[in-house]
Amino acid sequence: MQYKENQLFMNATLKYSLSTLLALIAFAGNSVLCRLALADQTIDATSFTILRLVSGAITLWCLVLFTHKSTQHAHSAHRGSSHYWRSGALLFIYAAGFSYAYIALDTGIGALILFGCVQLSMISVSLFKKERFNLLQYAGLIVAFSGLVYLVLSQNSESSGSNSLLGVILMGLAGVAWAGYTLMGKGSASPLLDTKNNFIYALPFCLALLLAFLIIPANISTNGVLLALASGAITSGLGYAIWYIALEGLSRIQAGVVQLLVPVIAAIGGAIWANEALGFELILAQIIILGGIAMVLFTPKKS
Repeated sequence: MQYKENQLFMNATLKYSLSTLLALIAFAGNSVLCRLALADQTIDATSFTILRLVSGAITLWCLVLFTHKSTQHAHSAHRGSSHYWRSGALLFIYAAGFSYAYIALDTGIGALILFGCVQLSMISVSLFKKERFNLLQYAGLIVAFSGLVYLVLSQNSESSGSNSLLGVILMGLAGVAWAGYTLMGKGSASPLLDTKNNFIYALPFCLALLLAFLIIPANISTNGVLLALASGAITSGLGYAIWYIALEGLSRIQAGVVQLLVPVIAAIGGAIWANEALGFELILAQIIILGGIAMVLFTPKKS
């Protein structure tokens, strides 16, 4: 009996760990894809956002259609349209703010601002909900966030000056929206179906975004469209469904802290694919951030 319990625990741990890692890589991939598309002006931010959400919705709809099980609808029955409208609105705010912010922000800086705001938002909710952590875990939060701040300052001092205040504000708004989206995903009994519904309910908000074309004409190229479709179908649609699976094994604070890995992954991806700076500061910040995350995740909670 004890052996079976240990096996179940190990299998669950492996499932949540692998899901978390894949989701974080997908999040970093979104930053790289968006920056590649917008920095080279292969597509405008409005078109990128709309194509990303539409392609994500279509991909998830097809997956649900071909993997349909009657239990999926039964498990998700408690989540009514009001839940999906709220999740869809948050998803849209995140996607739009994300795209417009990356017109001016470097890949690493954008991801740092985004997930710094995500962490602060989720920690605030956790503390409001009186989630109890010990002193070592709170110290881990401080250490991880210190690494984040250090990386922001070091990269900003070396940036080309392209980072703008408006971009910072938009990315901060996207971070708060993503934190809300993440919190609404906790407890999902059918991650794939719920994510599909979230994307579909986000589509009506795109109609308002289309009005931007009256001010700024569309700028679309084949390469930009492909980057937007990859972001929507793979790193967004599939990535977010995997993230909902990972949330089953993470507390609010843990879900916020592990996402601090994304800026590190994104900065490395930006250096490889977008020729952005990568140096000693990133390596040092990575060590600090990973150390802080380890303190939070592997320290036993208070009983």
